Amino acid sequence: MTIAAFLIIAWVLSWFGFNRLFVKAIQELFNKEVSSASYYFIFFCIGVIGDLILFFRGQYPFDI
Repeated sequence: MTIAAFLIIAWVLSWFGFNRLFVKAIQELFNKEVSSASYYFIFFCIGVIGDLILFFRGQYPFDI
């Protein structure tokens, strides 16, 4: 659930050019060539971390 929310947030932020800002910042900070796929991957990872935190705290809405 959190993964989808963070990917939607990333998509909405890309309407305002945040993805270009993110890619440029990574290029300047680490001298690495990255694409917009890296931008979405970072938001995916943040969502996974959020889901894991909810799961291990017992607050995940779809406990198995």
